[in-house]
Amino acid sequence: MELAAELRGALDGLCASGAPEVRENGEWLAALDGVNYEVRAQGESALLHLWSAQQTLVRRVVRVVEESPERVVVEVVRFGHSRHAQLEFVAGGASREPRRVGRGQFCDRLRQLLTDQFPDETVDSLVTSADLHHSLSGSYARGLLHRGSEAYAVLGASPNEDSATIDGILTFGLIWLQHARDRARRHSVRGLRLFLPRGTSAISAHRLRALASPGQIELYEYDPMYGRVRRIGLSDAGNLATWITPRREIEQAIAAALPHAERIRLLAPEAIRVGVAAASQEVTLRFRGLEFARWRLGAMWFGLGDHQQVLTPERWPALESLVRQLETHRHPLASDTKHRLFRAQPERWLETMVAADPSRIDARLDVRHMYTQVPAFSSGDRGMIDLLGTTRDGRLAVLELKASEDIHLVMQAVDYWLRVRWHHDQDDFRRYGYFPDVPLKAKPPLLFLVAPGFRFHPANDIVLRYLSPEIEVERIALAENWRRGLHVLFRQ
Repeated sequence: MELAAELRGALDGLCASGAPEVRENGEWLAALDGVNYEVRAQGESALLHLWSAQQTLVRRVVRVVEESPERVVVEVVRFGHSRHAQLEFVAGGASREPRRVGRGQFCDRLRQLLTDQFPDETVDSLVTSADLHHSLSGSYARGLLHRGSEAYAVLGASPNEDSATIDGILTFGLIWLQHARDRARRHSVRGLRLFLPRGTSAISAHRLRALASPGQIELYEYDPMYGRVRRIGLSDAGNLATWITPRREIEQAIAAALPHAERIRLLAPEAIRVGVAAASQEVTLRFRGLEFARWRLGAMWFGLGDHQQVLTPERWPALESLVRQLETHRHPLASDTKHRLFRAQPERWLETMVAADPSRIDARLDVRHMYTQVPAFSSGDRGMIDLLGTTRDGRLAVLELKASEDIHLVMQAVDYWLRVRWHHDQDDFRRYGYFPDVPLKAKPPLLFLVAPGFRFHPANDIVLRYLSPEIEVERIALAENWRRGLHVLFRQ
């Protein structure tokens, strides 16, 4: 059979169930997702033309290596290459997850950006596959650029990624940098280059200030539409949206809600705490950290999650019933530790325990003043719990709490530390009424990372070694059953 006809028949049969996934030498060509094809005879070989909305590719086919309903493999010649390559078509079947397609396509785009930006350097293989053993995320394209004996680790985020992925690039970048250095044989890996979509580098630029050698990290923004690349310097990073709410405003908000809040608090005075929601003047009532009532717009609302209703005299028994449920299921000695009320918002529960007695974390901490999420962020609750206090001799202390393993623990804690230090340098805490009668020292804040002993992510060690020695970090490992009492297993 003529090769062109054989190849055409094989691809027609494979594509009957949808456009196939195309791989060349084992590498997925994401830009050819939704591929179209044309086969033409060329002597004893065949010319294969592949195209999609993102890419066009032409190969001369030498032979069909394998043909089945699920897979077609052909041996091809790439123009300008002496060695043959292998082109593989895998049946489409179920549609591929759009984010995976987008990341693969971005990988091809990043390769072109690197080639244009660094014409004297060679782009090594770029991949988006996850490497769980080394904590390398599949959310980014990673690879190496080298010239001679020197190389740079490269990590880039697609413009389709969410803000959490984009803001987390420095954590994974440092992990990739260290991994590249550990396995380097022919090259000396000088540093790391990060690539982010235009207008998204502010968080990463801010966090670079916490590193011992920020000059080793190069930060770039690219224009997704036109492909232009701009390097971001530390001097380009302005102050992020962070502020301090004056204590008198918080006290006024609590005073306005107090007649209603105090009556509710007396239902379980040892477990219910009254506070103010971050970045607002709404008063919250939390049962061992779990919010169940909130004062806003002159009325008290109660309920869990989205199921809230205004508290009226007729609904008071319903509120009492809710508090009884919380007393039963959100108790340190509760029999059902898998109940949703026991498991809900563990960091908030841990926060109430640490705030009540910070000396259990470190004997230097002053029990008189402990504030939650001060300063406030424009994004509100970040999913992490931050406590700000002082030592007995007046040095600021930042406590970052986490009840479960989080690879971003260190970098998010450092982010908060940087903001606290900036406000401290502006003397904002004194001006806004925090730490009354405490003469604050000019030294940088201490940083405590607090989590159950086996909940520190192994990659946290890698990130910590890149931090500036100015940041004094202490890890506090708690016993797993911390809800029954704060017991420190070890300190590092």
